[in-house]
Amino acid sequence: MIIDQRKFTIFAAAAVVRLFLFTAFPGLPDLLTARVEISTPVTSFKRLQEGLFLYNHNVSPYDGGVYHQAPILLPLFSLLPSSATYPAFTYLLYILVDLLGANALMNIARSGEAGSSKLYTSPRKDKKWTAYAIAAAFLFNPFTIATCIGRPTSVFTTCAILHAISKAVAGSTFTSMFAISIASYLSMYPVLLFPPLVLLCYDRRRRKSQNETIYSFVIGNFVAVAGFLYSLFQMSSIITGSWEFLESTYGVQLLLPDLTPNVGLWWYFFIEMFDSFRNFFLGVFWIHLSSYVGGLTIRLRRQPLFVLIILLGTFAIFKPYPSISDTSLFLAMLPLYRHVFPLMRYTFLALSTILYATLLGPAFYYLWIYAGSGNANFFYAITLVWSLGLSILVADALFAVLRDEWEVERPEMRGKEIRQI
Repeated sequence: MIIDQRKFTIFAAAAVVRLFLFTAFPGLPDLLTARVEISTPVTSFKRLQEGLFLYNHNVSPYDGGVYHQAPILLPLFSLLPSSATYPAFTYLLYILVDLLGANALMNIARSGEAGSSKLYTSPRKDKKWTAYAIAAAFLFNPFTIATCIGRPTSVFTTCAILHAISKAVAGSTFTSMFAISIASYLSMYPVLLFPPLVLLCYDRRRRKSQNETIYSFVIGNFVAVAGFLYSLFQMSSIITGSWEFLESTYGVQLLLPDLTPNVGLWWYFFIEMFDSFRNFFLGVFWIHLSSYVGGLTIRLRRQPLFVLIILLGTFAIFKPYPSISDTSLFLAMLPLYRHVFPLMRYTFLALSTILYATLLGPAFYYLWIYAGSGNANFFYAITLVWSLGLSILVADALFAVLRDEWEVERPEMRGKEIRQI
């Protein structure tokens, strides 16, 4: 067996950095676990511990109204020694999940799907970063490291999404559908990635299924995902002894009863919302979030991988309970399209805005919660700036890819400035 030295070095360095932070700063994990930028009501490690305590004492974990995560996580973590007594096992689990996600990301980069898909080949495809550089950018991203140390369950969703895309570009449709089912079961929103993911699977499918029509392919995989989810739900009902987990996990995300502050846009809006209008605006917000899927999938049919990346960026902005974990996943996938970076126009503005919000967000939250010299408007204002920075980056990347396609269709316009008339 030949060991890839560069890959081993990157992965070992990433693991060492995380182990060093876990052990050299014993209070850091609990500090980051309490941060609203990292933990949300549906991913918090503290809430997982609460649910695990109830589960181990034969009490429904959803009775307290605190635990809002998938039931299958309970038997998984109950197999590990107590994180309070022997935290090293939990640390190693989270480090392993990060490394598995990075390995899947490397496989996506090596496939070459970003530069040359079945229906489109970019003239700039040779301008790309190596799989090692992309994996290192993901593993050493401060957002990724902070997420790992904070131990939210969103890392499992991130890993499942990366594996779903990795298996799709490898032509393993069945495994890809299983992975996206796991991600959807854990966090619900990844089910919206199904349309572009199934098109990516169709474009990369193996030769033995080349004669299958796209309609039968999509229907077959839709049935497969539905079957996987049904099986996971049945397992969950056996674990908890009832179906109440549906309301406590997915109902919380759909109806937003927990308005704990986070880096998203929903919590403050619904704090100020009159109850008589609440259901209407819940529908509006969910329709808005879902509306991007169809339009982007149809318009960028030739590049389904990029549709997945843009949707991940959109979800990091507009989902009900976002965190920096969602942003780290989007920033990990974006370098796959290194060849269109020269076409982006507002990179400096977007990155500066994100950095500005990253530094001031914790300060504004401290002024509001601890110092008492501010109010909720302080923190919500900086989350608006954060969302603005991400929106600029998502829109700029979308412009760059559309410009790249346009220059292939009209070569005479290459290099010419675009003016709005």
